Amino acid sequence: MGRRRGMPGAIALGFLIPAASCCARWWCAALWSASIPISLRHTVTTVTLAGIATAITLAVGLAAVVAVRLLRRPFGSACLTVAGLGYAVPGTVLALGLLAPLVAIDDAINLVARMFTGTGIGLVVAGSGAAVVIAYVIRFLAIGTGSAQAGLARISTDVDDVARTLGAKPGGVVRFIHIPLARPALAGAALMIFVDCLKELPATLLLRPMNVETLSTYIYQFATRGNFEEGALAALLIVAVGILPVIHMVRYADVAAPTGPAAPHL
Repeated sequence: MGRRRGMPGAIALGFLIPAASCCARWWCAALWSASIPISLRHTVTTVTLAGIATAITLAVGLAAVVAVRLLRRPFGSACLTVAGLGYAVPGTVLALGLLAPLVAIDDAINLVARMFTGTGIGLVVAGSGAAVVIAYVIRFLAIGTGSAQAGLARISTDVDDVARTLGAKPGGVVRFIHIPLARPALAGAALMIFVDCLKELPATLLLRPMNVETLSTYIYQFATRGNFEEGALAALLIVAVGILPVIHMVRYADVAAPTGPAAPHL
């Protein structure tokens, strides 16, 4: 009860008052007519990149965890651990490490294009949003694999064996058993990955295509110059877009939390 009573004051001090101050400074500076269309365009770009990266990260994470579960080989578990190390790598280091492989892929694509057409096609991966999406997937794959493991750990392997005995294919087991039962964990992972992608700055700043901005890089431009009023709207848009998944996660946690008396310790 004490924690709930203190929540309105914490929300007011941590969000409402700073947000009102940003809105007031932004409005008084008469920036609304020019910044709204630009900020909305960057919002669409940010949400698109984050949504694509979230879907790919969840798909890759779930596929890796299911493969380890079905194959039951120690090597698979080791590969899963290595795949989750991207979350521990700083975004700047990850982006710099990806530059050489991405450029090598583009060189190979251009080599093939010259063989068939006689001309290259320029940067395909390194010069597009695909590079940002790849960085997001590597960076936050640990969230996808961890949540998938937590969700599938609640499903006994005996269920898999029974389904296989009844003639179900591995794809059918995943589609009709694993995904429905692990849906809450996967949904929570999707929300966390999406919010993290929204505010990822270093990798986006280094790998984004020319003349393409996300909300985080857009705010960074004004912050480096000290023009905080001009970046206020973009900052509020990040909060507005990211707060909806957070509210959903909090509501789900409240619903899933046990409400009855705690079991006695034995």
